[in-house]
Amino acid sequence: MLATMISKEKSSDISVASGVLFLLMLLSYTASGRGWTAHAATETSADKSPGAEETAGINASVNGFITDRESGETLLAANVALLEINRGTSTNNSGYYTITNIPPGTYTLVATYIGYQRYEQEITLEEGENRRIDIALEPKSLQLDELVVQSQAEEEEQKDIGRAQISTQLIKELPAVLTPDVFRSVQLLPGVKAASDFSSGLYIRGGSPDQTLILLDETTVYNPSHFFGLFSTFNPDAVKDVQLYKGGYPAEYGGRIGSVLTIYNKDGNRNETEGTASIGMLASRASIEGPYKYGSYMLAVRRSTIEPVLGFIEDAPETFYFYDINGKINFDISENDRLSLAFYSGTDVISWPIFEDAVIDLNYGNQTVSAQWRKIISDKLFSTVTATGSRYFNEPQFQFGGTSFESENNVRDGSLKADLEYIPNEYHTISVGFWGGAMTLRLQELFDGEYAFDRELDSRYASAYLQEQWKPSDRWMATGGLRLNAFSKGSYLRLAPRLSIEHRPTENIRLQTAYGRYNQFLTLMTNEAFSGFDTWLTTAENVPPSYGDQFSLGIKTIPFSGYGFDVEVYYRTMRDLFELDPFVGDNAGLDYAEQFRFGKGYAYGMEVFLEKQVGRLSGFVGYTFGVTRRKFPGFNVDLPDEPRRGRFYPPKYDRTHDMNIVANYRLSQRWSVSAVFNYSTGQAYTDPQGRTQFSNLPWGSSDRDAFVIGNMNSSRLPPYHRMDLSFSRSGRFFNLGDAEWQFQLINLYNRSNIWFYNYDFDENPVEREDVSMLPILPAISYTVQF
Repeated sequence: MLATMISKEKSSDISVASGVLFLLMLLSYTASGRGWTAHAATETSADKSPGAEETAGINASVNGFITDRESGETLLAANVALLEINRGTSTNNSGYYTITNIPPGTYTLVATYIGYQRYEQEITLEEGENRRIDIALEPKSLQLDELVVQSQAEEEEQKDIGRAQISTQLIKELPAVLTPDVFRSVQLLPGVKAASDFSSGLYIRGGSPDQTLILLDETTVYNPSHFFGLFSTFNPDAVKDVQLYKGGYPAEYGGRIGSVLTIYNKDGNRNETEGTASIGMLASRASIEGPYKYGSYMLAVRRSTIEPVLGFIEDAPETFYFYDINGKINFDISENDRLSLAFYSGTDVISWPIFEDAVIDLNYGNQTVSAQWRKIISDKLFSTVTATGSRYFNEPQFQFGGTSFESENNVRDGSLKADLEYIPNEYHTISVGFWGGAMTLRLQELFDGEYAFDRELDSRYASAYLQEQWKPSDRWMATGGLRLNAFSKGSYLRLAPRLSIEHRPTENIRLQTAYGRYNQFLTLMTNEAFSGFDTWLTTAENVPPSYGDQFSLGIKTIPFSGYGFDVEVYYRTMRDLFELDPFVGDNAGLDYAEQFRFGKGYAYGMEVFLEKQVGRLSGFVGYTFGVTRRKFPGFNVDLPDEPRRGRFYPPKYDRTHDMNIVANYRLSQRWSVSAVFNYSTGQAYTDPQGRTQFSNLPWGSSDRDAFVIGNMNSSRLPPYHRMDLSFSRSGRFFNLGDAEWQFQLINLYNRSNIWFYNYDFDENPVEREDVSMLPILPAISYTVQF
């Protein structure tokens, strides 16, 4: 039985937020006498449909899935509406939509999605009818010379505050090191920062990578990186949809105090068998998908092909490769029931003889599996039940002069999730869900075959949420929610309220604001230069979970046809941050809680996003002004006699200004060019100011050094900027399938961006060496789709 450990100082915050949520729900219940039930609403003359006659009978509904006509893939967040009554919605994470409480009559049903042709159908609904209409949208064909004028409904996406979506097509078109990468593309969005050219870690709105919940088909992925963190584990050939909640995310998600990244694998082509094969200089990919008697399937593999290049490099690793395998199979039980089974497995294998008698062997990776049952219970009720399993393993081995050192770091996580979505009428959408599971973290260290350290942490966790979206009119929308989180290690119970409000003063402007309380029961010990040693740790008795509040305010507009312009500002707090204390020299014999130090932080900033989605020239410009600070005992000490106190300092990934420009231009039917330009403020670092050498000490026979350093991260590296260029040429492969050549130049003008400084204190004066990141790199790939 989990004990309630909500502290007194936090209970008042929760009570206030709970009161606000209760008031919101009470207002939604009483407003206009509409209530919670799905009865026929009383219409004013302004609300009457030109195509529908007022009736005292039972109203109708329309629902179904929206898919890609060519592949049958469901489309997430697609828009669907009835024009005559100005009623609409968007598809959920299963591609399903429903519009309820429709007066009988004749209407125009419209569906739109960016990159697809507008769908329009006239329908007539009878009294009490529940019409199932599955919509297949046609992808837009490339027309260079035709000027297409689109309606606002086609151009507009349903963007919640702090939410961004990036297409897999864009991911593949952008120039990339080694291979197209999901995380590298996400790093181009405002509010998301990259630590270096060698790190695909996501630093979102001032948070570290462990503050972002990463889900693949609803399954938590704990270390999604390859090649020491150079790029992520997600193969774009297998991915259908990528959505990022940068902050202020709703109650359906939890477990992290920062952000959420959801990635969904493809279901597989439901109409015909197709495949792709891509050969690159450093990595190659292949995939196949298609229908079978009861549904569809998808299988995608990827492997590095860097070994031939390593043969020309002195002191290169003997073995250095990675691979990914993604798969998914769908079983259509009935029109209203779908089952799916998805899996992923990825591993990095490295063997590196660094000296004549010293060898490092690394083996680390991730494995996930999820089984999901999606059911349409009625026209107003949709359910999803998901069972997940996730494993992260890291097993380094070192051999030095016949002496061996081995380590094993494992995370195993199994869970069960259930979600219900209830839409009683056009004013309310109610969601409720549960997520519970068990987690095991194990860390072992062996020295010459003998256990030097062996610790296993078993934890159970559970969470439940209730959320309501209320639309009192076409101009206003409010979403309130409560999430309850429980964690067995330490018996913690935390309540997290959420609230967001949107107002549309005009059809082209959306004003949004959001608040949320978030909790986190895990922390990650990582190294930016190498993610292969990542170690997760949990809360426990006397190690309270981290928590924080987020506030955001935004405006989203359509200034011109085909353009979008968004501005968001945010402020967030981070409290009870916990990590291993670097001042603890030897943790042998210490209690678990005594190995940690606790701190706090905050972040604030502004994000600007200008996007052009149609025409020969498309792309976006994103700018971020951001500030983030941390405070831990022992860092930036105020007084020498109070060493455990400190001042706020910027973490290394703090960058005040960050700008990304992404552009794609269709030169002809066959040729296109993509360019990416990045600029950012230099990273913070701690400047060493000198060294003092002590000789003839009363203990020991060697000299001792004492280094003098400045305040923590009080200096800055030079500004970072880089431009990447990619040319693509499409054609045919012996009339067997479509083909594409891609020619890339990474770091086009060979900018020498500083990664860090290396100091030689044996020289007088001290010599400083610049250690740079990527030089100019060419790359060629060839892709065939059959």
